[in-house]
Amino acid sequence: MNKLQKNKYFRYIAITFLIAIFFSIDQFLKLFAWNLKEGQAIKLINNIFSFHFAINPDMAFSIPFRGPLLNGLIVIIIILLLSYIIYLASKKNTPGWELFLWGLILAGALSNISDRLIYGYVVDYLNLKYFTIFNLADIMISVGAAILIFKNLKR
Repeated sequence: MNKLQKNKYFRYIAITFLIAIFFSIDQFLKLFAWNLKEGQAIKLINNIFSFHFAINPDMAFSIPFRGPLLNGLIVIIIILLLSYIIYLASKKNTPGWELFLWGLILAGALSNISDRLIYGYVVDYLNLKYFTIFNLADIMISVGAAILIFKNLKR
């Protein structure tokens, strides 16, 4: 196996590992939230930021769009995203930071869709007063997308 092929396989393994790690962390936090008693919250920063279990049947940021159509749309987006990441990983000139950000987005999307398919809703657990309740998967998707957009606008 030549050096270029080894580098390509290393990139595939690294992205797969990244996705698995972030997916696992989010799923662990969701399980931890499941075990909280009804109405119980763990204060993280005074009364501004807390950890507790919340059900979110809607789309991101509680936009009222739900059901099988949403789930199907998300699965299609995930398949397209995975295909794009494989394509980027196979190119030797794709920067590692870009693959990292796409991997974050994919890990978040996979974690939330697994909730939707298993429970029929997404488990949220981070409550930021005056904003919304969200989870690590939402952060991964939002931060990954925001940085990619910012980087591409600068080009």
